[in-house]
Amino acid sequence: MNRPSTGVRPQTGAGADRTTLPAGSSALRIAGPVIVLGAAVLAVVAGLAFGGGAAPNLLLDPGPVVRWGLPVATTVANLGAAAMLGSLVLGLFALRSGTRSFEVALDTASIGAAVYTVAGAVAGLFTFLQTLGVKLSAGPEFGAQLGRFLLELPLGQAWLMTVLAGAVITIAAFAFRGWTATLLTAILAAASFIPLATQGHAGDLSGHDAAVNSILLHTIGAAVWIGGLLLLIVLRGSRSDLDGTAAASAGGTRDSARDAARDGARTGAATKKGTRAGPRGGVAFAAVVRRYSSLALAAYVVVAVSGIARSIVAVGDWAGMLTPYGGIIIAKAVVLILLGALGARYRTRLIPKLETRGSGPFWTLVLLELALMGIASGLAAALSRTPPPTGVEAAAVRTPAEILTGSALPPELTPIRWLTMWNLDLIWLVAAGFGVVLYLLGVRRLRRRGDSWPIQRTVFWILGMVGLVWVTGGAINAYQEYLFSVHMLGHMMLSMAIPLLLVSGAPVTLALRAIDKRDDDTRGGREWILWAVHSPFSRVVTNPFVAAAIFVLSLWAFYFTDLVRWAMTDHIGHEWMTIHFLISGYLFVLSLIGADPVPYRLPYAGRLITLIAVMATHAFFGMAIMMQSGLMVAEWFGAMGRTWGATPLQDQYVGGGVAWSVGEIPTLILAITVAIQWSRSDAKVQKRSDRAADRSGDAELEEYNARLAELAEKDRRAAARGR
Repeated sequence: MNRPSTGVRPQTGAGADRTTLPAGSSALRIAGPVIVLGAAVLAVVAGLAFGGGAAPNLLLDPGPVVRWGLPVATTVANLGAAAMLGSLVLGLFALRSGTRSFEVALDTASIGAAVYTVAGAVAGLFTFLQTLGVKLSAGPEFGAQLGRFLLELPLGQAWLMTVLAGAVITIAAFAFRGWTATLLTAILAAASFIPLATQGHAGDLSGHDAAVNSILLHTIGAAVWIGGLLLLIVLRGSRSDLDGTAAASAGGTRDSARDAARDGARTGAATKKGTRAGPRGGVAFAAVVRRYSSLALAAYVVVAVSGIARSIVAVGDWAGMLTPYGGIIIAKAVVLILLGALGARYRTRLIPKLETRGSGPFWTLVLLELALMGIASGLAAALSRTPPPTGVEAAAVRTPAEILTGSALPPELTPIRWLTMWNLDLIWLVAAGFGVVLYLLGVRRLRRRGDSWPIQRTVFWILGMVGLVWVTGGAINAYQEYLFSVHMLGHMMLSMAIPLLLVSGAPVTLALRAIDKRDDDTRGGREWILWAVHSPFSRVVTNPFVAAAIFVLSLWAFYFTDLVRWAMTDHIGHEWMTIHFLISGYLFVLSLIGADPVPYRLPYAGRLITLIAVMATHAFFGMAIMMQSGLMVAEWFGAMGRTWGATPLQDQYVGGGVAWSVGEIPTLILAITVAIQWSRSDAKVQKRSDRAADRSGDAELEEYNARLAELAEKDRRAAARGR
């Protein structure tokens, strides 16, 4: 039985921990959540008072408890969500499954999800009271109204889905502790942010789609950032197998050091033989901090970019910055700059010293960073309740296009507007930005160690990312809701042209060569990529026949079912459409010409036959669209009120022609590429055969000729005996 720690041994010298909170005690573990929660509550109250977000309603006022309690409950729910998602992500990226530290991460995620669930339920109830202006009651009418709110209204449905998702994640994080189960739980945790991102204040803005994307990216980035730091606090303040945490770090006690050593011994016995780990079988704590720092840097970029985009949508111009809404934005920006300065200090000065000279002021600055994060979270909650200066829909009569899309009908699509018209999708802009930066960093790492990387692959990858940004944020995205032909062109680009460029960049091969292999049984980028490549799911979807079937059947299933209607009328459906067709096209092209590893590829003759069959099916699909006598999604494309361009039915005919003709250009390029690869493969085989013959002096050929001569001699003798 472990004895409780009774004191702290004072330390001096370079290894001394100068943090005021003793390592290995519960003080640090308690102080972190208390500081971030306290700072958040104070910030949300101050923000509400400054911006007027808790001012009484002119009609059906729910009372001060609801007006002040809703943003406070939302803040608590957001912090719980951060602990949930951040702990899962950091556990997957920095810790080792089966160790005590990994268990602590999942426990923290489960507790965070529970807080997320309970606080979300309270916030959902307050939202109901705020929206409908009813008073809390135990009567049947109140229950009936609440049921209709949760089941029929989009805002109520969003809160219901959020609470149910939080409950599921609470159980999943507690019950399932393996790599794959934790990954699926983390994906569900990130997806649980989607319902509320589509509702709330963003829904009242004319730039609804941009606001939804910015809010979603902002909340996910902030959750990974805050939650990961909270997990570091929890790991630091509890006994775990991490080398450098608990009592084993400077400032620990003898008793807790003995306990940590015993726990580490158990963990070390469970590891595979020959695996290098920390002194007690755990992962080095400094390595965990460095890995969190990488995640935090990416999260910081996401939070900053999405915050700027959200502010532009809500504020509109510089005059809006002089309003209370703009004042809160300025306060958030100042906090973000301070957090960036702290992060830079960590990466450049403090983290390198963790292994050699102790933590020093590290944990003091961590607590300061948590306080600033709490302030930012509170200001964000207050901002969501503060009326923005612009972007609110006017009460005047709107055009059909504004009713359907939430935006005004764009001007006529002219040749110059193909280049000048933009409607950026922040999600894909951020994804492409990270894709280009990480790819170039990988190329630079290879060249620094003397390895080469074909320049044409880099060019293909960058062109693919630029094309992705243009399709999802340029003229195609600006007009695809109004013109079926433009929508079809974007579809062809996403499923055929862009995958052709991205596959030619061989990103998986680059990542496997550039990312360092870990030797402590944790999973970094390289390990997760290898897991994905060799997973059973990957073996199925990368099978050439399956990839071709998905590619072809998706066309028919999308355009001849209600999926196309969902993609047109719902923002989430539109994002799903982009993801699906980009991935399905990528898998199909990868199975034909990709340099990245896949479990199985057809011989070149089989690839050409498959490609020809797909080309024929694709052409038939285009003709089927052109032969349609009725308008597809007539309540959408036929109700925009366009006064320029072709009629909706004529435009649909053009869209079928795009699928038939323009869509075949990338397919033809694929066929030529397969033929060239086949020719080069035959040439390589012949060269290898010639080199082998040169080394052996044509021994195989001479042996073969001798065998033929021997058989001929036997035949001659047999014929002579017959005579």
